[in-house]
Amino acid sequence: MAKRLLNFPDRTAVVGVGYTPFTKDSQVSTLTLACRAIMAALADAGLDPSDVDGLATHRVGDSVAPSLVGPALGIDDPSWYLDQFGGGSVSHAVAGQAALAVAAGLADTVVFYRAINARSEFRMGQAANPSPEVQYQAPYGLTAPVQHFALAARAHMLKYGTTEEHLGRIAVRQRAHAAKNPRALMRTPITLDDYLASRWIAEPFRLLDCCLETDGACALVITTAERARSLHRTPVLISAAAWGGGQSFLSGADPTVSAAATLAPRLYGMAGLTPADVDVAQLYDCFTYSVLVQLEDYGFCAKGEGGPFAASGEGPPVNTHGGFLSEGYVHGINHIAEAVSQLRGDAGDRQVPGARVALSTSQPGYILPATSALILRSP
Repeated sequence: MAKRLLNFPDRTAVVGVGYTPFTKDSQVSTLTLACRAIMAALADAGLDPSDVDGLATHRVGDSVAPSLVGPALGIDDPSWYLDQFGGGSVSHAVAGQAALAVAAGLADTVVFYRAINARSEFRMGQAANPSPEVQYQAPYGLTAPVQHFALAARAHMLKYGTTEEHLGRIAVRQRAHAAKNPRALMRTPITLDDYLASRWIAEPFRLLDCCLETDGACALVITTAERARSLHRTPVLISAAAWGGGQSFLSGADPTVSAAATLAPRLYGMAGLTPADVDVAQLYDCFTYSVLVQLEDYGFCAKGEGGPFAASGEGPPVNTHGGFLSEGYVHGINHIAEAVSQLRGDAGDRQVPGARVALSTSQPGYILPATSALILRSP
């Protein structure tokens, strides 16, 4: 049964989005990145730091806490803050909890930010992984996310006949989207032959199956739907937010099914929508396989049909900014930001005509037994 806490749907809205440039070497601290993204988001909303009474972020020993960001911006006594441990699987949970805090009256205006020097300073192999199951994998050299997801992708291939070409079509399509995105790190179009010629990383993954290690930051401003109507940008309503756990890939769960499969009914139920209502989807794409399995588990196609479905381009447009594969990897928040742009109608050459409902998702629950997602809509 869907839980409607505090009559949550559509009571809050995203009213500002801010970015720093996405680079391979920012040459500044994560504190500087966070402050720049937050100030850009506030400017987008027509607000300033004095309007902010809540701060939220997530990190895995690779960023900067609200207790440092707040004073740097002159926000000395926020009425609510969240500093959550976790990577991409909790990204949308943080946004959901910020919205819940606003809906409950704990704060009026919350900024959710993520800042990371993930190429020049804290590379993914250096991030902390709290799962006790890692001790059973490490003796065999199975320590990197690309290895875990590669095993899951191979299992899907063996069970359902998914091919490398199916994965390649995801990479090619997302690069085509990125070519229209001035923020994207990788904008040169690629072909399927380019994909197949890229070097192996962990079979069946090639270089072009993998997300970009990126320096950058992004921030979102969340406030009440009522207040949002008085601001100068088109608000984007948060219709549903869901997060939860389950079995991780490391714990022996079926790697062809992600945690999204159990989360999706709660998410759609809260919004009162179905997959057919989604106009655009920003699906967490740490690797191409995570897109494929989420197309199945969020209900856009049947289980086992994700390969042909993804290759065909059916369903809603996916990762219209190029995703983590081509725009840049900011651990989930830039997917939400792109969903907001699409629903505000300001995505430029990559705009999906008539987009009114967006699904945005986090890492689908392999390395840690958790995932999260949002459904956003235009007023």
